[in-house]
Amino acid sequence: MKHKIETPEAPQAIGPYSQAIKIDKTIYFSGQIPLHPKTMALVSEDFTEQARQVLTNLRAVSVAAGGSLEHIVKLTIYLTDLMHFSTLNDLMIQFFKPPYPARSTVQVVALPKAAKIEIEAVMVLEGP
Repeated sequence: MKHKIETPEAPQAIGPYSQAIKIDKTIYFSGQIPLHPKTMALVSEDFTEQARQVLTNLRAVSVAAGGSLEHIVKLTIYLTDLMHFSTLNDLMIQFFKPPYPARSTVQVVALPKAAKIEIEAVMVLEGP
């Protein structure tokens, strides 16, 4: 049975989807873009600030699901410009500890709200 995960500490869905869905010990995150949870506006035009907000939003959803970023096992990252790849790597080290999640990073033409980055995740909780 699936359970909806929702927190006001991350942006609310801007379409017919949930922030995350939990099935057993696995949580599937919808893609997070750099929206501020209170204003629902992009935090900045700056890539670093956008990426930091996306990772902060992922952390908020992971906590709401009963875990932390350390429980994330897979990330799919969408960038509108792969030139930001090394900046992203620098930020990832600030938010994640080894062993780092498995990850795919792809360049896309556009993202919702003209964001420069979107990240979706899969998290697995420990215990019963």
